Amino acid sequence: MPEEIIDPRSGGEQPRTVRLTDPRALRAYAHPLRMTLVGLLRSSGPFTATRAAELTGESVASCSYHLRILAKYGLVEEAPGGRGREKPWQATARYTEWPDYSEDPSVAQAADALSAAAAELYFERITRAMEKRHLLPREWREAEQFGDSLLHLTHEELTELGAGIDALLRPYEARASDPSLRPEGARPVSVLRIAYLDPDVPDSEKE
Repeated sequence: MPEEIIDPRSGGEQPRTVRLTDPRALRAYAHPLRMTLVGLLRSSGPFTATRAAELTGESVASCSYHLRILAKYGLVEEAPGGRGREKPWQATARYTEWPDYSEDPSVAQAADALSAAAAELYFERITRAMEKRHLLPREWREAEQFGDSLLHLTHEELTELGAGIDALLRPYEARASDPSLRPEGARPVSVLRIAYLDPDVPDSEKE
């Protein structure tokens, strides 16, 4: 399950992903402030706990604590250039991934809990965007995408569909780490990819 709710920060030397498989790491990351901090470090980092507090509205002590927990599980690390107690942090990778499936019940349970926490964070951010949507210029309001489709697919087709969407988005990814590639007027846009077997629609087999 890739988590890409915020564009990565600049830094082509970074690994593309950090993959969480330890149940303790999965549970540790299933915290809205920690996911927010990692996302902000990718888009606006490196920064200190003091700056993190300014960006999130949380206390410096709280941000410092959560950044240390994230470092414990390899999601962030100290960045160079710190002065005294002002220690800057940076993300260790561009994206976070965790298992879609595991034979280990503890891993499966922790991964599902993390996916649920990420979905709640997505919803909160969408809600905030909708609350401010009236402030957008007309061209952006008309360009934004809000809708859903109910498709009847095999699991192979769903996998193929996901790969196709990834291929469509890939040409734009380099702009996140190289501002010179962004055309005039480009702004950060979050694209969510959520496809799930719908439990609320009757599943009828062909006769």
